Amino acid sequence: MDLKGILSIAGMSGLYKVVAQTKGGLIVESLADKKRIPTYANQRVSALEEISIYTSSEDAPLKSVLQKIADKLDYAPAPDHKSNEQEMLKFFEEVMPDFDKVRVHTSDIRKVINWYGILQKNDLLKKQEEPESTDASSKIKTAAEEKAKTYAKASAKDSVAAKPHKVAGARKTQTTRKTGTA
Repeated sequence: MDLKGILSIAGMSGLYKVVAQTKGGLIVESLADKKRIPTYANQRVSALEEISIYTSSEDAPLKSVLQKIADKLDYAPAPDHKSNEQEMLKFFEEVMPDFDKVRVHTSDIRKVINWYGILQKNDLLKKQEEPESTDASSKIKTAAEEKAKTYAKASAKDSVAAKPHKVAGARKTQTTRKTGTA
């Protein structure tokens, strides 16, 4: 899941994607209706990749919280963020059992679940592919490393330090040069 370029703007509902940067702010596109609007330097804009949730030990990045929600729901749509407070707290406790119940408010939980729903509708939540470590891939990697070593040895033999330096077309000057000093 890549949250780079996804923003939340204070006073405006929904999430926005950065389209361009201007002298006085940003041009953003709403993920809900694809309308482009300008934002200005006096607006509070928060990048989702920089937001975190308070926990009992250390803050959890929003990316990991969204990943836990996606894993729990198997990338299915989120529950309604407008449901009652008890359902929201129960769901969020299942996902993040160690969140700080004093500093994380119900409105914060609603916002996170709403953001998950928006990202899920726009297909921005994708399962992370696990790197395959097969014998074939390791053989290819080893062959590439051997080729690089062979190339390095060959280029060291042909390097400038190994041969005397000759410049084609260079000749000695016949007269002394004037430096401009008296």
